Amino acid sequence: MADLKDFAEQLVNLTVKEVNELATILKDEYGIEPAAAAVAVAAGGAAAGGDAAEEQTEFDVILKAAGGSKLAVVKLVKELTGLGLKEAKGLVDEAPSAIKEGVSKDEAEGLKASLEEAGAEVELK
Repeated sequence: MADLKDFAEQLVNLTVKEVNELATILKDEYGIEPAAAAVAVAAGGAAAGGDAAEEQTEFDVILKAAGGSKLAVVKLVKELTGLGLKEAKGLVDEAPSAIKEGVSKDEAEGLKASLEEAGAEVELK
């Protein structure tokens, strides 16, 4: 039982970057898509609610401005998107530009938090 409590504490203390890496590992190595499960649960809850308004399920992460720490933002965009350094720099230089499109709400909020932590100005659409 203590092992499960330790595991739960480790999960709770993950950073946004680590959560994104965990989601990637679960998807690539085990075929589990955590965001899809969260959307399914949210959709099930909305259906049970009856006349609940339809909620947006796909979001675009838009970089509005690099902010004061452009180099950190370029490195983070490179890491988050898997692009090369030149392509990531191009995205940052061309702001406003879409970093990722059609992602789940949780992933979009995670990306936004990471980018804002690096100093960027980000918008979700």
